[in-house]
Amino acid sequence: MRGTVTRKAAAAFTALALLGAGCAAEEDAAPSSGSGDSGPIVVGAVEFTENIILQEMYALVVEDAGGEVELKQPLASREVLFPALEEGDVNLVPEYTGALTTFVTGEEAEASSDGDELVAGLRDALEPDGIKVLEPAPAQDQDALVVTPETAEKYNLETVSDLAPVADELTAGGPPEEKERFVGLPGLKEVYGIEFAEFRALDAGGPLTSNALESEQIDVARFFSTQGIIDQKGWVLLEEDKPLIPTENIIPVITEDVSTPEIESALNDMSAKLTTAEITALNKKVDVDKEDPQDVGKAWLEEKGLIGS
Repeated sequence: MRGTVTRKAAAAFTALALLGAGCAAEEDAAPSSGSGDSGPIVVGAVEFTENIILQEMYALVVEDAGGEVELKQPLASREVLFPALEEGDVNLVPEYTGALTTFVTGEEAEASSDGDELVAGLRDALEPDGIKVLEPAPAQDQDALVVTPETAEKYNLETVSDLAPVADELTAGGPPEEKERFVGLPGLKEVYGIEFAEFRALDAGGPLTSNALESEQIDVARFFSTQGIIDQKGWVLLEEDKPLIPTENIIPVITEDVSTPEIESALNDMSAKLTTAEITALNKKVDVDKEDPQDVGKAWLEEKGLIGS
């Protein structure tokens, strides 16, 4: 999946590059001001379709609220992106309540966790470090296991539990961090008793995983529940029937040094209108219909009256 920048941000990149080339001596002599009040708000993302769409949408909303933005090339995983946020190299990211709770606290978010409790816990953990957790969207995107109809029929698979007695015959695939994250292989083993014959490190629900599932290189794939390609391909999303996957509301996270009441209000207004069905439809436009993430996000924001046309 390619990284993208807004058109205004691309122009800003060019101008900054020219300025930097002409003022190298001054930059060497002076400390960097970072991405605080004197510079653009750097919007980051993890390299999968939904996060890239949200990155584009957050940037457009911030611009409409009067902020200057720069889009950072999407990074491989939360394990890479979130430290960049903590260090101030990135200022605004789309996150997910359960997964972020696990990451920042080192404790697994319970599958039955109340969404409000997760948000409160995140604020307690992050705000002392100058990171603000805004309002969550109703939209949720949870990790999901997906198989082809042929595999589902062959092994009589409807739920994740159905994998347990046949997993030693199956090859699974997903992002490399699947091997370490509790909601991945460790949790499947502990909660469900599932141990696959083999795991292949691919990508986070992207083309590598899709192609591997379609070509029968893997039998079980880790996708995200809002991915439009699941329905488009007629694949089977296995029902999560034991407590492993926590509440995963989409939520904006921003560094305090660049946040303003206007920007926070604009991002919160966007979150309030974003449902699971709507983010699923946006994902489909990009993954299946091959539309541009920025165009898709902008059209939705304009339709909802969240930015000027």
